[in-house]
Amino acid sequence: MNPIPVEKIAGMFDIRGRVVRCSPFGSGHIHDTYRVTTDAGSHYLLQRINHEVFRDVAGLMQNIDRVSRHIRKKLAETQGHDPDRECLTLLPTNDGRSFLQDEDGRFWRMLLFIPDSVSYDRPDNPALLFEAGKGYGRFIRLVSDLPGERLNETIPAFHDMQNRLRNFFRTVQNDPAGRVQEVQSEIRWIDRRADEMQLLQRLGREGKIPERITHNDTKLNNVLFDASGKTLCVVDLDTVMPGCVHFDFGDSIRTGASTAAEDEAHLDRISINLEMYEAFARGFLDQTRGILTAREAETLAFSARMMTFIMGLRFMTDHLDGDRYFKIHHPNHNLRRARAQFRLVESMEARRGEMETIIDRLSDNLRSA
Repeated sequence: MNPIPVEKIAGMFDIRGRVVRCSPFGSGHIHDTYRVTTDAGSHYLLQRINHEVFRDVAGLMQNIDRVSRHIRKKLAETQGHDPDRECLTLLPTNDGRSFLQDEDGRFWRMLLFIPDSVSYDRPDNPALLFEAGKGYGRFIRLVSDLPGERLNETIPAFHDMQNRLRNFFRTVQNDPAGRVQEVQSEIRWIDRRADEMQLLQRLGREGKIPERITHNDTKLNNVLFDASGKTLCVVDLDTVMPGCVHFDFGDSIRTGASTAAEDEAHLDRISINLEMYEAFARGFLDQTRGILTAREAETLAFSARMMTFIMGLRFMTDHLDGDRYFKIHHPNHNLRRARAQFRLVESMEARRGEMETIIDRLSDNLRSA
């Protein structure tokens, strides 16, 4: 494959001025990203889309285009908002398409760069998590009335609990890496919770919770903040697709309200931080008032356990499969990750009543406001 002529590719998009600089940007693991500067003083982000992960690039880009245009329109209609900073902006190619494919089959897109913004990998105070909750809640509210056909599934069955459990037990049965014997206690731990963890999937099938447009990858670093710590924009819309609101709430709590890193080896350091949990929930519910149903609200606390469980399940499946999906940095890294997630689930189970009470109180406060 030929070397990537990023300057030439950047010039194939409808940007202001001539490209004078293209340099690698960020630390993402999925796409290759470059910051583009032109002689007109404009700045952009050029991305090579990883089409091994996202195989339907056209469907992916159609989703992002529809969602970002809808959000931009709603922000523009509301006084006090700056759509260029509060919404992702796709730049079309010179012939009007949302992405291009180069002669070697690589896919590219161009985004307007959002200056004077910052992101964080982990929150260091509740105020930051409150703002993140507002950001993700606002995202769900803004796309709740997106017209037109159902969005494409960019990663089919991404949070499908039944499918994840099926894959796990199949991997246990086949034992491709010869590791099943060493994790018998973890297998029993998963099996005891397997039925409960399918609750939201059952409620969805029965029509008791609605399908929504959700982000599906709500890490803290997928929110941009301004210099004062206020939420600007939700980014990384590759996984935006049909889902339930619990995917976004639960995964935010998993990553933002844990007292330790995702791969913490010392399990006694891992627990749910209820102050962080409440801060995110307060921001999230503030923005989704009038949107969520009563059944959605009352199952939000459960979603934190469910999303932590499914992530641990994925880590454990990959460990048993020989570490084929997630990048590892040392032997048994996926096993360590899985055990950390399972300990966090146990902490949430121990504090289940408190977590549910917080949601009830916040919901009541919003109803009476």
